[in-house]
Amino acid sequence: MIANDTILFYGWWQFGTCLFSFVALLSIWWHIGRKQKDFGQVWLALSILCWSISGLVEVYFVEYAVADKVALNGSRSILSLCNSLFILLALPWFRYLPLRLDHIIKSKYWIYIVGIPFLFSVLPTLNKMLFNGKGIVNELDVYYALLTLLFLGAVLWHSFAKRRLPSLAYMSLLCILVTLVAQLYKLTDATINLTLFSAIFKTWLIMLFFALALSWVKELAENSIPEAPKLRMDLKVLRDSDRIRRNVIFQGFPGNKERKVALTAAQYELLHHFATAKCSGKNEWLEIRPKHPIAQKSYDINDHNEVKRLLNALLDGIYGKGNWTKELHLHPFKETLFELSKKRERKIRLRLPPENIGL
Repeated sequence: MIANDTILFYGWWQFGTCLFSFVALLSIWWHIGRKQKDFGQVWLALSILCWSISGLVEVYFVEYAVADKVALNGSRSILSLCNSLFILLALPWFRYLPLRLDHIIKSKYWIYIVGIPFLFSVLPTLNKMLFNGKGIVNELDVYYALLTLLFLGAVLWHSFAKRRLPSLAYMSLLCILVTLVAQLYKLTDATINLTLFSAIFKTWLIMLFFALALSWVKELAENSIPEAPKLRMDLKVLRDSDRIRRNVIFQGFPGNKERKVALTAAQYELLHHFATAKCSGKNEWLEIRPKHPIAQKSYDINDHNEVKRLLNALLDGIYGKGNWTKELHLHPFKETLFELSKKRERKIRLRLPPENIGL
């Protein structure tokens, strides 16, 4: 048995620490995530709030000497289930997801994948608490927590690894392992060990959530796309004895660091065509070949995929292959670099001013 003073201390600690963390994480979202329309931090904050309420439940049962073990375990179980549910609902908002899980987490069926097991876990618990029905309590939230840990561990590892934070990636795996041990202890009577592991993994996981939020803020600051007047582009061809290297160098990104990108011959020729048209001062627009072209007419670009491949190659060189997203990088970079005809004539040109282009 564990002393009431220890439970009381643990309950007040959990209530105060998790409530403060809930408010702090929600504050970060209010100042930054709200503008990005990113609600992932809201779900993570709500999951921490469940722990805070759980701490208050512990205090209530000790202070008022409530000896209803079924009610205590049931309350813990329901709050644990809600905590796991909110974490799972936050995952679709993560920018970097493992390829094998991306189509599952991002699918429209995700709410059913996580919601149906939640209902099958919470309803028997409520039946046990309210109607003194037969059934299990702790086991159900443990099984649901194992599902949560499987997805959360993979997503945290991938998120930190993609942001080039390997130490945090390994720490996230250690945290998931300790959390797994704490969940398994729920199936035993080792109350002291459960309290110890619970205090450890909750503290660690909260710190990882804040590290994740700050890494996201860091990414926004470092990977912001400059506006066209602030971006400079130089095209250079270097001829060695055995090969020709075609590079484009960008200046103006955060940190005043040059971003050097190597292109294929076809990609370089297309970008060079854009640059020469812009710098000529005559006909800056390049025309994309339509599905039904006019006979005997030549077009500058065969199809939209040429421009798409060029943009992908530039972003791969600037940020690293697989380290950029459509929303955060591709769309803003395309808006900065290119300008489409307002008359929808399938015409496109560089948005950069001629003085910012070096040939």
